[in-house]
Amino acid sequence: MGVMLVVDRRVLRILALRALTLSFTLIIVVLITSIILTGTGYDTVILNSIIQTEIQALSQELRARNPPPPPEEVERVLKERREELIRLYGLDKPVYYRVLDNFLRTLTLNLEAISDDVAQVAGVRPPLPVGHAIAIVLPRTIIMITIAYIISSVIAILLGPFIAYRRGSLLDKGIITYAAFTNALPIWWIAMISIFVFGFYLRVAPSSYREVIKYVSSLGDSLTILLRGDLSAFSSILVNLRDLIYYSYLPITVVTFATLGGLIYSARAVAIRVVTEDYVVAARAKGLPERAVLRRYIIRVIAGPILTFVILGLAFSIGGFIITESVFDWPGMGFLFYAAISVGDSPTVLGLVYVTTLVYVIARFVLEVIYVILDPRVRL
Repeated sequence: MGVMLVVDRRVLRILALRALTLSFTLIIVVLITSIILTGTGYDTVILNSIIQTEIQALSQELRARNPPPPPEEVERVLKERREELIRLYGLDKPVYYRVLDNFLRTLTLNLEAISDDVAQVAGVRPPLPVGHAIAIVLPRTIIMITIAYIISSVIAILLGPFIAYRRGSLLDKGIITYAAFTNALPIWWIAMISIFVFGFYLRVAPSSYREVIKYVSSLGDSLTILLRGDLSAFSSILVNLRDLIYYSYLPITVVTFATLGGLIYSARAVAIRVVTEDYVVAARAKGLPERAVLRRYIIRVIAGPILTFVILGLAFSIGGFIITESVFDWPGMGFLFYAAISVGDSPTVLGLVYVTTLVYVIARFVLEVIYVILDPRVRL
């Protein structure tokens, strides 16, 4: 009992150290991003452009009045508005203050998007808090990218060990060829071909996917109503789910097709290394049933490496695929990244970097816990 207590304390210390290390990594990533966007003057140029555009619009509005105000009155109003905007965006503060302020506000997602393009991707009107924008687009990326990755992972985990037992067979060679073929083709290129064939030529899939905003929002509203006990929302849920499947089946199929080969090949490589180990050969020589060998000596050993690339891949999928989502005109995390970077919306970029890094850090910590459970060598 005392030994188990010592081991448990040691494991807890290791996990606590991992948590501190990953948290420190998250802080460093956010701080460096804030320094790059703010300390280099990148956001200053963008914000000055926004201020100049608003001042020009206000000037035109004032001069279009009938009768127009005196020139000195126009200059006074424009000067006051310019100073107000400078204070609003914090451009009157020193650079180090703005870097630290952006860093602290990013950790709590207390940021506001400064571009209408970001609001358009989210499908709402500005002003728009960055946290709200991410909460809106994240389910769309989960529907398109994450679900596809889950499907690919499940198939890879099931087929990997099966193929490893048939190394050199026609099935094995076919999987290797398929993996090489899909790895050589960018997902966005496969997406373009798929839209052309199934959307424009065969007309069995949509050619534009921006409408998915409406169905995801409607489905979320209907689920909220249903959870409140109103069963009348059930029929609405079925209708929205049908429309959502129609708009999402081609993107999910494309991402699954493009990622499946690499995942199966990785699972196969791990399984092949294990099935040829001496302890597996010895277990077979002792006459153990193949099912028992597979369960005790193979599955448990390959579970750790396979879960590693599956969980990290799922964390990576949360960030979305920028080019692929742009090709589908799919308003998810990747498209939001693209819009924010294109227009220089630094608060949104900071928020996206923070959220995607946070998800990755959480995934890494979950893996640490899983390894402690699966691998006795870690506990000892």
